[in-house]
Amino acid sequence: MVNYFELYGLPLHFRPDQALVKRKFYELSRQFHPDRFTQAGAQAIEEAEKMSALINEAYKTLKDEDATIQYLLKLHSMLEDEEKYSLPPDFLMEMMELNEAVSDYEMNPESASREEAIHALKSHVDTLQQELWALAKRYEQGDHSKELWMEVKDCYFRRKYLLRIQERIAKFATP
Repeated sequence: MVNYFELYGLPLHFRPDQALVKRKFYELSRQFHPDRFTQAGAQAIEEAEKMSALINEAYKTLKDEDATIQYLLKLHSMLEDEEKYSLPPDFLMEMMELNEAVSDYEMNPESASREEAIHALKSHVDTLQQELWALAKRYEQGDHSKELWMEVKDCYFRRKYLLRIQERIAKFATP
């Protein structure tokens, strides 16, 4: 697996400096643009095209907070493609109420359930965000343990679950 942080010359970070990511993207894009290799032959052009694709994929990942966390988990061998993660039972119990409020709203859009669901969802997302940044701070302070990455993974999957509920509310609310 290619390390996007090394490619961009950045330290591993949950929230890479976006101005630096953008600057490195443009710098690398200019350096490896296939048009610069037209005189070097087909193989050089092909290699430049591969590097350009890699640079673009790294940029797309490092610009998106969730994609960056997912990438870091994969980089630390803590996440597999299409992994089925078992969320903690206490979290799922909390989500039952939220899902019921969303279902009530879907059945009766005129009810106050939508606002209740949105408020509860925002509260859960904010709490998870705070947990995630506390974990990021631990990482930056030198904790690179497997236990830390397990906590990051759990936080990542709980957040994904909440974002699916958020999409459900948005989809139903959009005419």
